[in-house]
Amino acid sequence: MKQFQKGFTLIELIIVVAIIGILTAVAIPAYQDYIARAQVSEAISLTAAGKAAMTDYYAKKGVWPATASDVMGTISGKYVSGISITTGANSSGTLALTATMKTSNVNSAIAGGTLILATTDGGKAWSCTGGTIASKYKPSSCR
Repeated sequence: MKQFQKGFTLIELIIVVAIIGILTAVAIPAYQDYIARAQVSEAISLTAAGKAAMTDYYAKKGVWPATASDVMGTISGKYVSGISITTGANSSGTLALTATMKTSNVNSAIAGGTLILATTDGGKAWSCTGGTIASKYKPSSCR
């Protein structure tokens, strides 16, 4: 009577463990980048939410507000410590809204980083190419 092989050989198990190790070595950094991009998207959302309010304020008064909290409802979030006006407060011309990421409980690649949303034409066109956050963590529209 023939006996059939039951189970795996040692070499087969070693090959499977090696394949899992290689996949893990590739997947973990990619996942960390994904997490950082998701956290940066909160900064994009919060600053983008203030664009209409800032533009309306400028259209009515002819100058930008003194602080972001004057016209924006939410200026902080789970990953963003705050949004501030770094250029253009109480003046006309260029306005720069800066979102600063928190230093703890965020991906280390973006901790304490900044994202700048700016306009030079009274709020008609906005650009988010500034700040200290690496471009690979920003949405494609901000690169």
